[in-house]
Amino acid sequence: MATFVHIDIPADDVERSKKFYGDLFGWKFEKPMPDMDYYLFESTGLDGEAGIGGGMGLRGEPEQRMTSYIGVPSVKEYAEKIEATGGKVLNQMPVPGWGYLAICLDTEGNIFGIWEENKDAK
Repeated sequence: MATFVHIDIPADDVERSKKFYGDLFGWKFEKPMPDMDYYLFESTGLDGEAGIGGGMGLRGEPEQRMTSYIGVPSVKEYAEKIEATGGKVLNQMPVPGWGYLAICLDTEGNIFGIWEENKDAK
């Protein structure tokens, strides 16, 4: 069954935002690629088990908001399902070396993402 796998947090001031979430929830941020201004974090559930991970980077456009991603086996397949069930696919793209993503709208106008992990993505 598909589940939430990643939360993307856009920030106007990444250092300020990292401090806020780090101080508030104890999240630690790491920069996986030196040439990319994007930081990853892992959360922990109240039971101490690993929670949903996420990332933080500069806000791409003024209306960009926090987006939750649901893991799927195929972005292409699920993009077709989203359209067929009344949703909309706004954008699809590869994340080279990591996978594929699509930004979507549900039938109520809520934005969400789908994510396919694929190290061969180009």
